[in-house]
Amino acid sequence: MGCASSKRSKQLHGYEDPSVLAAETPFTVNEVESLEELYKKLSNSIIADGLIHKEEFHLALFKNRNQRNLFADRVFDLFDLKRNGVIEFGEFVRSLGIFHPNAPVADKIAFAFKLYDLRQTGFIEREELKEMVLALLHESDLVLSEDIVEMIVAKTFCEADTKGDGKIDLEEWKAFVSKYPSLIKNMTLPYLKDISIAFPSFVVLPEIEDSDVSISVNGD
Repeated sequence: MGCASSKRSKQLHGYEDPSVLAAETPFTVNEVESLEELYKKLSNSIIADGLIHKEEFHLALFKNRNQRNLFADRVFDLFDLKRNGVIEFGEFVRSLGIFHPNAPVADKIAFAFKLYDLRQTGFIEREELKEMVLALLHESDLVLSEDIVEMIVAKTFCEADTKGDGKIDLEEWKAFVSKYPSLIKNMTLPYLKDISIAFPSFVVLPEIEDSDVSISVNGD
């Protein structure tokens, strides 16, 4: 058993015992072991070093390692808890756990907030929101005029920035999400209760529906 454990740790950087990860995430031990197989596949898709590099992340998402996207880059950065430019196994499991149906809603809201807080200031600023809206529209193949994008941003700030200081803090974000829960609907992946080794591309490619746009624009 010692040899098997040693061999495993050499294959996976940041390897942690499945029982430890299961105790700290919504996953069961069996689910963590399934995620291990997925991680091995991703972390050796371009560079066989047992680490998920940003190029491998993009390859899994877009089938093109050279395609860049602000949204996907930001998710990668949030998965990279150690901020060393790669995603280790423990980071992968813990971060993906936020998308589990049984994960606390508060964790999902906090993750989404960090996603939009591009400059990591503890606030979502108007320009950050606009950048993310444009990135999401691009990934969803939706084309909106500059005026409509500005209207979405302006309407969002009008409702969310209740303190009127030109930025959205975490408490304001929580209140805004409680009013429009669809903002974090893609933070829950039902399939995580039945994990396969297919990469969950929809983790970072949320759908933008007409109803979401109309809510943002009209507030109805």
